Amino acid sequence: MPNVEDHDLAGLEEERTRLHEELVGVGDFRQGSVYSVHRPCGKPHCACADPGHPGHGPLHLLSKSVAGKTVTKSVSATALEKVQQEVRNYKRFRSLVDEIVDVNEQICDERPVPSTGTAKAVEDGRKRGSKKPSRRRSRPK
Repeated sequence: MPNVEDHDLAGLEEERTRLHEELVGVGDFRQGSVYSVHRPCGKPHCACADPGHPGHGPLHLLSKSVAGKTVTKSVSATALEKVQQEVRNYKRFRSLVDEIVDVNEQICDERPVPSTGTAKAVEDGRKRGSKKPSRRRSRPK
């Protein structure tokens, strides 16, 4: 991320616009991590039952956290490249969102406070409100 702390308000707004345009081009994305494992099948006479055998595989898995629980789903070998790209796109999406938030906070800090009648009245020590005082009513007995 370029150092936007040295930019003026117009430069920060340009940077935010550039980041928004880049965000549009992220493409399809999904959250999670892709990894591959080798596992034994559990059959006692299979080659994978030998202690030195790595097991069957690779089995490709997509894992993510949903409501505090890990959810894992199998990914076919033909879909592996597509899913890996979608996970990379998600990481890029998150990075861009973080950058946009940072730039936008700087814009909020740099943007001048508008002077309104209410703010000016508070600065002058004058009270705003209705001209007539409210009528006080006695409580019913």
